[in-house]
Amino acid sequence: MTPPPLAGGGWGEGSATALPDPGTARVEPPCQHFGTCGGCVLQHWRDDAYIAWKTDLLRTALRRGGYADAVIAAAVRTGPGERRRMDLTARRVGGRIVLGVHRLRSAEVVDLAECHVLHPLLAALIAPLRALLSRLRAFRREGSVIANLLDSGPDMLLRTDAALHLDDRIALTEFARALALPRIAWAKNSDEPEPVAILRPPSTMLSGVNITPPPGAFLQASPSGEAAIITAVVDAIPANGRIAELFAGCGAITFALARRTRVNAWEGDPASVSALRAAANHAGLSSRVTVTQRDLARQPLQAKELAGFASLVLDPPFAGAAAQVTQIATSHVPSVIYVSCNPATLARDARMLSQAGYRLTAATPIDQFLWSARLESVCVFNR
Repeated sequence: MTPPPLAGGGWGEGSATALPDPGTARVEPPCQHFGTCGGCVLQHWRDDAYIAWKTDLLRTALRRGGYADAVIAAAVRTGPGERRRMDLTARRVGGRIVLGVHRLRSAEVVDLAECHVLHPLLAALIAPLRALLSRLRAFRREGSVIANLLDSGPDMLLRTDAALHLDDRIALTEFARALALPRIAWAKNSDEPEPVAILRPPSTMLSGVNITPPPGAFLQASPSGEAAIITAVVDAIPANGRIAELFAGCGAITFALARRTRVNAWEGDPASVSALRAAANHAGLSSRVTVTQRDLARQPLQAKELAGFASLVLDPPFAGAAAQVTQIATSHVPSVIYVSCNPATLARDARMLSQAGYRLTAATPIDQFLWSARLESVCVFNR
């Protein structure tokens, strides 16, 4: 089953130009928002055909990257109700609060009444959040809500288009108490977040290490997806030698790697760097984990800086890592393990590795973006 062409026919956004027609594999979608919500656009597809198409997204990306005979492992699945990150847009429309996600290829927001991918603890916040926003003076026309489900409970970051008033702060604190949220942080538009209510430490375990993520931090979409990524990465790490990890985030992969050997981790986001470094120090891993802040899109590690590493692990954002992979391709790092969330940019970056003489030795699709046209994967390249 061949996936549709990627946007623009090249290395662009990585979204399908048209959604596939399931044909005889059509099933009844479980969610009332199917057809309008831009998230779960493939709920109408029978599971076996759906996962075959998802797997072929990776196969096609690698073929475009120069690996025509790629052997693809069986896809690892994330089920309904596992998503631990909720990212919603909020608007005042005609005197009411609209809270949800965008329609497919539209700026219009779908007002969510249910969500089958979210963990139930996050889905249960939607209706109370709508009521909260209706009475916040700081929320005039536009805002957003991010909630990460940590081990300590849902950790919320609210962004509004006006400053908080005292009664807003009281309302947010009462909301945190009523819904058992460990922390609510707030920011005006794109400003740095400030904590408004901290009822207990917002913490979660990443690869056995307790960490306090910054508000709105990037976490893998699901614990099972994170576990599958870590397994694929660790299985590919050579027995000996130093490891460089790029785009390390808050350290889910970092701490798993540190059990094997010393890790030099680079990350561009200052808050994530601070959280990662603090967690490593608190866990007694400061001698095994070295953390450096660096914007790898603007200032990629040069080939000479990569010398001496036995393996390189990178988990770039949706836009991929073109600038960094250009340097990797001219280095002598024997093993490159690429964690991708975008088949289009994976294809572009894999082509540079292929042209530099790297062989593809493993490729694992991980479907943690359930019912969407997006795909996570872990690909292993060796010289």
